[in-house]
Amino acid sequence: MSAIIVDGVSKRYREHQALTDVSFSLPQGSLLALLGHNGAGKTTLMKLFLGLIRPTQGVVQILGCDPAQGSRDFRRQIGFLPENVAFHDEMTGRDSLRFFARLKGVGTNSCDGLLERVGLTHACDRRVKTYSKGMRQRLGLAQALLGNPRILLLDEPTTGLDPVLRLEFFGILNDLTKAGTTVVLSSHILTELEAHTEQVAIMRQGRLVAWGTLPELRRQAGLPTRIRLSVTDGLHDVARELDDLPQTLLGSQGMELSCATEDKMHLLRRISGMNGKIADIEMRLPSLDDVYAHFGHGTAISRNGEENPS
Repeated sequence: MSAIIVDGVSKRYREHQALTDVSFSLPQGSLLALLGHNGAGKTTLMKLFLGLIRPTQGVVQILGCDPAQGSRDFRRQIGFLPENVAFHDEMTGRDSLRFFARLKGVGTNSCDGLLERVGLTHACDRRVKTYSKGMRQRLGLAQALLGNPRILLLDEPTTGLDPVLRLEFFGILNDLTKAGTTVVLSSHILTELEAHTEQVAIMRQGRLVAWGTLPELRRQAGLPTRIRLSVTDGLHDVARELDDLPQTLLGSQGMELSCATEDKMHLLRRISGMNGKIADIEMRLPSLDDVYAHFGHGTAISRNGEENPS
């Protein structure tokens, strides 16, 4: 079952075209990285998912329903963490979470467990004004998880979190997707998304310019794999043996090669047969940053699968 369906969606605000003919579907239990420059249309999509606005054209369905017409029971199934989460400074963390639970119409008995889950038990009775940016983000995640939502929308959720807390955050998301929750995460920190995302959507100027898994997007982009060699002896001899490939010498004992990703295994077999001249091999596949940089200046995907200039 598709948890989210976007079919031919456009959104126009008077003279500004925010979205143009965007289509995709997201299976239940997936984690989607929604990427794009400021003004690319990510926030507009989030507002459509939340039912705060309606599309000018096309259809948006969340869990089989039009989110703009969803009942209160339907809205309880959606959790949202905005980029700049706001809490009342004079309330404690525990009271803040209970306040949001009552607003959402869910029991407050889950609040203590959620505070523990996001690592705020030790500070739950402190006023929010004493919280750091990272603590506020964790409290924001706890409020987004109220009611065990089936859809979780997160806008720059790791802002202010240190590396350890970021790992714990993605551990929570991993548990949620395994349990069937569908997560849409918008972020500019691509390096941390690379190991955790299942699907990637790249927006540019209101259009969907790339959609798929990271391996699929690597193949579509045709970006090269880079292989760095440390050579024990005879660097120039090794370079001559591999002169059919783009290469860069790195000092007196190293070099970097580029090859098509589908050719990397053949190249590794060639290198392994060089009679002990190679001390070490380091392989670098195109990263999510590389893929984003490529498609950010590429072409848009139309509803029929053809490419249109963006």
